[in-house]
Amino acid sequence: MGARGADRGEAPPAPPVTRIQAATRAQILDAALEIFSRHGFRGSTVDEIAARAGLSKANLLYYYRRKQDLYEAVLERTLGEWLDPLDALDVDGDPVEELGRYITAKLALSLERPEASRLFVNEILAGAPVILPTLQTRLRTLVSAKAAILRTWASQGRLAPVDPIHLIFAIWATTQHYADFAVQIRAILGPDVERPDFREGVTRSVLSVIIDGVRPR
Repeated sequence: MGARGADRGEAPPAPPVTRIQAATRAQILDAALEIFSRHGFRGSTVDEIAARAGLSKANLLYYYRRKQDLYEAVLERTLGEWLDPLDALDVDGDPVEELGRYITAKLALSLERPEASRLFVNEILAGAPVILPTLQTRLRTLVSAKAAILRTWASQGRLAPVDPIHLIFAIWATTQHYADFAVQIRAILGPDVERPDFREGVTRSVLSVIIDGVRPR
């Protein structure tokens, strides 16, 4: 089989990624996220990312050959982390519980990794030159599928008849506000943002506003 595959010009299967390699990739992506979110794609260098990751430039380039490849990988990971909770929305579940879980997870991502949201916003504001194909395919398909679930719940009288697409947009806008406008929030709330119960209070308030708005009347 291997010889025949080689005769046809097929590439051999990639070797499995080891645990050490996976950990190193994650280490690189974490460092790249921090640098890209701070300086943007053009203002960031591979040398700076390698130093932040605690690796040599040569070692980093073994995993990602170009800065562009690394930037794409960071964006794809960010989008994957955001879409997993939405993908888990289950038509057979309770609408309030399912939406509450999704909103809570999305808020946690914004509060714990605000730099990811800021990087994504910068990419969108630039016209999404790197990630637009993913937005037009994977994201559009997933949103359409989950909007169908919301419509099903509304038709069953288990959810208010709101436009499902705009409901998803509203969830994104509200949850990401706590990452993208963190400076503004700190300017208004001051030391309150450092309180141990701040995250719990944010989650409770956002859930109340959105969930109460979609409960069936």
